Amino acid sequence: MRGLYILFLERLRGDRLRKCLSKANYIFLDGAAIKIQIYNPEKIGRILIGEGEKMYKELGIKQEIIELSEQVEEELQEKFKEIDKIKEYNSIKVLKAMQNNKISDMHFGSTSGYGYGDVGRDTIEKVFAESLGAEDALVRNQFISGTHALTVALFGMLRPGDTMLSINGKPYDTLDEVIGIVENKSSLKSYGVNYEQIDLIGNDFDTEKIVERAKKGNIKLICMQRSKGYAIRKSLSLEAIKNIICEIRKVNKEAIIMVDNCYGEFVDRVEPLALGADLIVGSLIKNLGGGIAPNGAYIAGKKELVELAAERLTAPGLGKEVGPTLGINKQILQGLFLAPQVVANSLKTAVFASRMLEKLGYNVEPKFNDKRTDIVQTIEFKKPEELIKFCQGIQKGSPVDSNSIPEPWDMPGYTDQVIMAAGTFVQGSSIELSCDAPIRPPYTAFLQGGLTYEYGKIGVLTAINNI
Repeated sequence: MRGLYILFLERLRGDRLRKCLSKANYIFLDGAAIKIQIYNPEKIGRILIGEGEKMYKELGIKQEIIELSEQVEEELQEKFKEIDKIKEYNSIKVLKAMQNNKISDMHFGSTSGYGYGDVGRDTIEKVFAESLGAEDALVRNQFISGTHALTVALFGMLRPGDTMLSINGKPYDTLDEVIGIVENKSSLKSYGVNYEQIDLIGNDFDTEKIVERAKKGNIKLICMQRSKGYAIRKSLSLEAIKNIICEIRKVNKEAIIMVDNCYGEFVDRVEPLALGADLIVGSLIKNLGGGIAPNGAYIAGKKELVELAAERLTAPGLGKEVGPTLGINKQILQGLFLAPQVVANSLKTAVFASRMLEKLGYNVEPKFNDKRTDIVQTIEFKKPEELIKFCQGIQKGSPVDSNSIPEPWDMPGYTDQVIMAAGTFVQGSSIELSCDAPIRPPYTAFLQGGLTYEYGKIGVLTAINNI
């Protein structure tokens, strides 16, 4: 009965709650006296269910989808508790970093022009470094995207004649022209940087080949991508990342190990730097921006490597000393402060979507009860039309541009047509509920984000309803 009472108290509001509790007794829940109607719980239950169904029906959600969602949510409560524990841990970590660096109103200030002496910017980078377990961090609104930050890091580390080795196969599509996999006159290849890759075996590293190649030397940088990108594979677990770094370091202590950390921050208690990586890179319109930062990205890790990246972003001799913040400091700090909560909401949205669509007969990765390493959920559709309809449903369930209908198009940086659904407050934000997919077999949607679980759930139900 205790769970029933709590459910009623959480869900009922206003006049309906007061009417149902008008002839009430006191009960004790966790030591607190709570006034509640106990003689007719069926009446309250009917109101609760009726109100919920009415609201969803106003959005056009079918009755059978509403009923399935209620069953699924009951099934997910233990998983949600696990996510909340990690959220709490990371919240403490961020709070301590802000307190240790004495964040105050003065750090919310703005600089223009060169940005000399921006104490807010410099302190933000200390807060990020501490939160991520780094010696130093470069956190800038001059970064246009995660791809831009990765490009800066790669060009900062690599010189003509150097070799870059990707150990999880080909990186994300937008790096094809950066590396020179697709010809471009400004690529690393055009500057004389060599590129090699070792594909995964199934969903794990090919440890034997990686160790054999690392032992030969002549590798300046070894990179790996934590999230799956548009690859049809599992994302890399932190355990797998830790194990492969350990094996590499047994035979090669000189190569820089860099992890593309996009979509992975605060999904677990530690970041790849704690596992032996030298450098991590990510976007502020993904996890660490918390849905508040309007743009930007970060590079974090060893101090000397962060400085090399800074001198590529600005200029040799200038490095981190310049870069106007243009009034963005408060948003970056507030975004980081909220990031553990928002990442948890995104994870709950992904877990809910995974279980719903699995029950409806679709192949999903990860499964709802799998351990996760990022916020990305993939759903495989049988036909491209289903995939497109699902993405259009995500757009329909969004707060911004909900009346727009996304269609596949030739997007710069991608080799296939791509459909992108993102009714977001920040253009391109994927910590807000969004869904995108290259139009190629197997027809797989990549779902991520959700500023709140409730909005994420509504978006997912709208998308399912639209198939």
